[in-house]
Amino acid sequence: MKLVAGKKALCNNLSMTINSGECWGLLGKNGAGKTSLLKCIAGILKPEEGSISLDAIPIQNYDRKNLALRVGMLFQEGLSSLPTTVFETVLLGRYPHSKYSIRDSLSDIQTTRNILQEVKLNELRDRELDTLSGGELQKVGIALLLAQDPDLFLLDEPSNHLDIAFAAHLKTILKERVSKRSASLLLATHDINYVNEFCDRLILMLGDGNFILGKTREILTEKNLSKAFNCKISKFSNGISTIFHSI
Repeated sequence: MKLVAGKKALCNNLSMTINSGECWGLLGKNGAGKTSLLKCIAGILKPEEGSISLDAIPIQNYDRKNLALRVGMLFQEGLSSLPTTVFETVLLGRYPHSKYSIRDSLSDIQTTRNILQEVKLNELRDRELDTLSGGELQKVGIALLLAQDPDLFLLDEPSNHLDIAFAAHLKTILKERVSKRSASLLLATHDINYVNEFCDRLILMLGDGNFILGKTREILTEKNLSKAFNCKISKFSNGISTIFHSI
């Protein structure tokens, strides 16, 4: 697959397969093409060359409702401030699963309640979106994706606006979802340590159309990261955990 933005090549000759139960990372500096690649996989954008398939079926052959059952995306730009409550917004995630066109099922309502509890939004369930902070809106977006319950989770900078405790809690939630449902996940970020702790495999975008793809621990070297981020990246390990930082 080839992906371009204007005259700039974002990735050339990318070929990858995300299997059930795998957590992938998409790492690179701002403007490297992470969001564009996620939107291609979600069927929102089209690649310059190549194709994207789900279970050997081209993604464009799915209707929107069936595609929403298979693929869900947390957008970096977040939710718009619509005059709806937290509960009503998260309940929208159940639409692809709904058998009714007029009313919501008791099962979908209970699922939404459970998710609000899981992401610590229960106390805000009746608040309207335009009254929430950036971090609270990010949690609503995450809850909406969890309610959608797709086979492939796509997340664009999921730790944006989140405090450290909830960012750690989110990793636990997502890993459990992927494991229990045999789902798949692709997470885009510029946070090296987040993908190091979370992702099994990684695409490191170099910003010039080139990339490095493979096992996370093999790709996250000081040399590769320094090249991708155009600054010196150093690695520190205490024998238990590894931390990357710029110097």
